[in-house]
Amino acid sequence: MWLCPILVAVAMQRLWELWLANRNTRRLLDEGAMEVGANHYSLFIVLHVGWLTALAMFTPLTTVPNAWLLAFYGLLQFGRLWVIATLGRFWTTRIITLPSAPLVHRGPYRFVRHPNYLVASLEIAVLPLAFGQVWIALVWSLANALLVGWRIRIEDRALEGRRQC
Repeated sequence: MWLCPILVAVAMQRLWELWLANRNTRRLLDEGAMEVGANHYSLFIVLHVGWLTALAMFTPLTTVPNAWLLAFYGLLQFGRLWVIATLGRFWTTRIITLPSAPLVHRGPYRFVRHPNYLVASLEIAVLPLAFGQVWIALVWSLANALLVGWRIRIEDRALEGRRQC
């Protein structure tokens, strides 16, 4: 019975992240930050809820996950926490830009321009694969790639001209 506890843990993690992101968003907006590209945000919510729902609906409860892929998914959580810790009060799930804040180039940002998107993209593929759900991994990875590509273009435009830290 691996599926239920894992899906509950992932859902709880996502809810905690939404709470933290909303708190950081409110603080940044109070400081004069602006949100950019809000019209696509709800699509990310639909994507992630649909991903977990598809896993819950189409994966037999008795499925034993691939231990290596499940361990890799667990390692990805350290990458997610590294991103959150590096950005601190600037970490949100929306595109919030505070013009006076420098761009971050430490932590995982030394190696990858958008590490949070990389981690989330890997999660969307790896968790279904751990449970043998190749089609869920493919469909949601494709949808995620389209959304992330759109979002990165918006985010990069919003951050143009900012100084580095």
